[in-house]
Amino acid sequence: MDKYVLTITLNAAIDKTYVVNHFTLDRVHRPQEMKSVAGGKGINVARVCKTLGKPSFASGFVGGHNGRFIENHLAKEGIPFDFVKVKGESRLCIAIVDLVNKTQTEVNEWGPVVSEEDARRLESKVRKLLPGASFLVFCGSAPPGTPPDIFARLTKIAKDMDVPAVLDTSGELLREGLEAHPFIVKPNLRELGEVVKGNLDDTKDIKEAMRAISEKVEIVVVTLGKEGAIMFDKERFLYTPGIKVPFVSAVGSGDSFLAGFLCGLLDKRPLQECLKLANACGAANVIVVGAGMGRREDMERFYLSAQCFEI
Repeated sequence: MDKYVLTITLNAAIDKTYVVNHFTLDRVHRPQEMKSVAGGKGINVARVCKTLGKPSFASGFVGGHNGRFIENHLAKEGIPFDFVKVKGESRLCIAIVDLVNKTQTEVNEWGPVVSEEDARRLESKVRKLLPGASFLVFCGSAPPGTPPDIFARLTKIAKDMDVPAVLDTSGELLREGLEAHPFIVKPNLRELGEVVKGNLDDTKDIKEAMRAISEKVEIVVVTLGKEGAIMFDKERFLYTPGIKVPFVSAVGSGDSFLAGFLCGLLDKRPLQECLKLANACGAANVIVVGAGMGRREDMERFYLSAQCFEI
């Protein structure tokens, strides 16, 4: 049996997307379209890996009625899971997409309170799941009470078991996680700026920041939104320009990008091709409603037009 991409979503959610054209404040709106799915960045990564034909597995924290919805939805999608149950309710994240004005408004709940005991239970669960994993992927924010070094602790466990750890988070979770020296880190431009505590006004600044972070990881990938992404592997910088597509929603595009990159690595593709596939997966997500819901045929089509070159 092929090993799975094991994703950890500390703050799993019900992702509810409304399409409301001509959205304005202080009015009653009725959406033209609505979709509710199991969400959270790690879950989105697992979903896109499955779309690309790679086994995936979802873990993290869930709680309450919303937690049961998340598990039921994953079961319907055919994505295996094993979450730590916590007190309280998993969060609801609402995205309002206006296709006319090309805007996206998000309202994300905080999530349930997590204890140190919950964190230790997650560590125990991860130890049991790691023997079947090709990568251990940490994504997204943490609910209140989560120890800020949780990703660092889990990274050390993964390294002890020879499983590459992948970090895609922000703030203190990112800073603490970097100290455990994961294999890959994938911040966006804002998150990178938070870590280096400096302005990233041009490509030179970005490259210097990535070089600084590379002292703690093997591969740094920084996503730049519609401008594409830059990767550094301690030897060279590779750039993949953004693929121009009709905008629907950006929710989950960074997660789709990361899933594509990991799937490329699992296929043992050259890094340039991994970046092109990642770019294509992010673009495929932009043209649909729902995080991580990009179609494989779009991913394959955009991959053919994606570019990647050294800078």
